[in-house]
Amino acid sequence: MKQTRLVLLLTLSLGLLAGCSTANRRAPIVDRQPAPVVVRPAPVQTPSEDRDEARGIYVVKRGDTLLRIALDHGQNYRDILLWNNLPDPNDIKVDQVLRIAPPARGSSVVTMAPVTMPEARPVQATPAPKKVLPRGEKKPYSDATLAEMKKDDDGKPDIKAEGKPDVKADKPVVAAVPPASTVTAPAARNDDDEKLSWMWPSDGRVVATFDEGKNKGVDIAGKLGQQVMAAGAGKVMYAGSGIRGYGNLVIVKHSNSLLSAYAHNRAIVVKEGQTVTKGEKIAEMGDSDADSVKLHFEIRQQGKPVDPSRFLPSR
Repeated sequence: MKQTRLVLLLTLSLGLLAGCSTANRRAPIVDRQPAPVVVRPAPVQTPSEDRDEARGIYVVKRGDTLLRIALDHGQNYRDILLWNNLPDPNDIKVDQVLRIAPPARGSSVVTMAPVTMPEARPVQATPAPKKVLPRGEKKPYSDATLAEMKKDDDGKPDIKAEGKPDVKADKPVVAAVPPASTVTAPAARNDDDEKLSWMWPSDGRVVATFDEGKNKGVDIAGKLGQQVMAAGAGKVMYAGSGIRGYGNLVIVKHSNSLLSAYAHNRAIVVKEGQTVTKGEKIAEMGDSDADSVKLHFEIRQQGKPVDPSRFLPSR
């Protein structure tokens, strides 16, 4: 019996000790931190140059000149000066935003012609309606009363009876219409560009053909002083040497979307704004800003160089 009790006591003691050790044992700590969230920066949206040009604006880049911008977009540099209120064509800066298309009528950037307002006139008070008095009623004597009594049959007062000069009846004042804006509304695109009559601007051998990205036109070899003619009828949009790489340059505008350029001339014989006919002499061939005597000829549609062979007759 005693041994049995001892065994039971030992078993019970061991069970209590095991329970205490289990109670004091801490549960393992599991690090369950949330997974790191990777924040990706939103893509930076840069306005597309094509979209800008579709809206009629251009952002100036390093090396740009106003004349080059005008040529590349088929516009007259004088118009770009006007649309942007620029006093100096050489005063443009990198990242400057320029309008390269005619602004909408009423836009804040449009330079308006001075408005001459009509001369102010004193406002005359409208006389109160006269009270019609029954006949026989006495009225106090006055010039107005005398004039009223001497009305004509048509109801007009006898002004001369008042001893005053003859005055014409007042007429409604029509306000003067201010001058319209000096900016011309955007012209509609001419769908007959392909029907314009063209000719080769000079005689000579073609030494370089159109290659998009490399040669924006054709190069025609010739002699110094050889005649350079307008390839089509139009108006001289530019005549000068302000565009690097072109030397003495003439640009003729033929329609709302087509222009032609004649570069490297020795001399220019036309002026800006002059109207020229097809075949009219506009310059003399030379080597200004070139390595040899030649005529560099371009045709641009909507400001973009196109292959002149699409327009010129076969030779």
